[in-house]
Amino acid sequence: MFNNERFGPGSNLTRRGFIRDACCGFGSIALTSMLHDEAARANESTPLSAKQPPLKPRARNVIFLFMAGGPSQLETFDYKPLLNRLHGQSRPKEFGEAKYQFIKSDAKLLGTKRSFRKYGESGIEVSDLFPHISTCIDDIAVLRSCFGDQVVHSAAQYELFSGRTVPGFPSMGSWGLYGLGAETDSLPAYVVMPDPLGALEAGQPMYMNGFLPAAYQPTMFRPGNNPVLNLDLPSHVDLKNRRRTLQLVRELNEATLRSGDDELEARLKSYDLAFRMQTRAPDVFDLSQESKETHELYGVGRQPTDDYGRRCLLARRLVENGVRFVCVVAGGGPGNMQWDAHGDIEENHLRKASETDQPVAALLKDLKRRGLLDETLVLWGGEFGRSPEAQGKGRDHHNLGFSMFMAGGGIKGGKVVGATDDIGLRAVESPHHFRDIHATMLHQLGLDQHQLTYRHLGRDERLTFLEGHVIDEIV
Repeated sequence: MFNNERFGPGSNLTRRGFIRDACCGFGSIALTSMLHDEAARANESTPLSAKQPPLKPRARNVIFLFMAGGPSQLETFDYKPLLNRLHGQSRPKEFGEAKYQFIKSDAKLLGTKRSFRKYGESGIEVSDLFPHISTCIDDIAVLRSCFGDQVVHSAAQYELFSGRTVPGFPSMGSWGLYGLGAETDSLPAYVVMPDPLGALEAGQPMYMNGFLPAAYQPTMFRPGNNPVLNLDLPSHVDLKNRRRTLQLVRELNEATLRSGDDELEARLKSYDLAFRMQTRAPDVFDLSQESKETHELYGVGRQPTDDYGRRCLLARRLVENGVRFVCVVAGGGPGNMQWDAHGDIEENHLRKASETDQPVAALLKDLKRRGLLDETLVLWGGEFGRSPEAQGKGRDHHNLGFSMFMAGGGIKGGKVVGATDDIGLRAVESPHHFRDIHATMLHQLGLDQHQLTYRHLGRDERLTFLEGHVIDEIV
């Protein structure tokens, strides 16, 4: 029966409320369907509605392979014969000074035990840490002259993700989502897959939406083999009852919803997303649907590649189904569990490379053979590199010159951009700040760093902060 009091003076009874209350509440089922159809017809222009980028896009999606802790440029993509010849000596004064976190002023240079070879038609040198990635080098643009402003993990991680060295600013994933909207309504548009070994120094804030509306926040998947809990409907709950429960939750929340409360709005939409994931998306997370050959390609089912292989394979399945931005983290927990090789560069990098080399190469090859690499920008790298000087048998944090790479998404492969000096201390040729990485990523997505702004505290904020430069050699 109707609640007659709602017809009195000041009543807020609406057509939707009438339908909801009709037929002893059974109208709510029809209402849910009507709401969905109405939104589809009207294209309600929600924060996550797909947007046409102002520039011609080369990429639709981004996968960031975050090597947390700082992989060494000297053991990976930046061969320095002179460093080996100067092993055990003090750094020559002509190379200048560098500020470190732990290295003492009398530290000696540390040569590398890794061997380098030229690979592919491009003849780019890659170390023996990456026998699998080296086979993809003609699809990769190696950036040997990256630099940042900070030499401590947390601040450097904030800068890598948001362009700022303090928390509270939107990550590049959130900016991309703000500029482009979502491609699908049955999966999260921005996903972070953390390492199962634990959290990082900057914590979850580095991935977050900052002052952008809550709709642009990431969905954090759980580590391990079950990244999303309760993805299937419980056996005793049918679709009809789940719809009614969802509608009840929505009505209870809307009863206290205030205008401008984007946090609660985002929470409401998260319930809707969870429902759609239960009804439309379980197959996306079912890696058993992949062939045995694909599992073997990623190293799924064997150690030490199983975990990162599963997450890279899931990243491919996510972008294949319209997820806009995926971050796959390699490294978590304290120090040596990341690429943070203070104590023993050999042990640390051999271990981390053995976990990630095959899965990373598999992702590039799998995207390419499925025709997805052309529209998926893959970024690989950490928050800084490692020092030429020794810290015991390891290397300290180093932000003055290090390597990252990009592939796919319209990036020209088989290219090397920039250079560090002869001992890998400082970027000296075509140096590129994190801002340039961000500007290039936005450009490939069809976004202009100058137009992609958000008014916050009286200032038009943007990802590149002051000014980023698109890396023209690779676009």
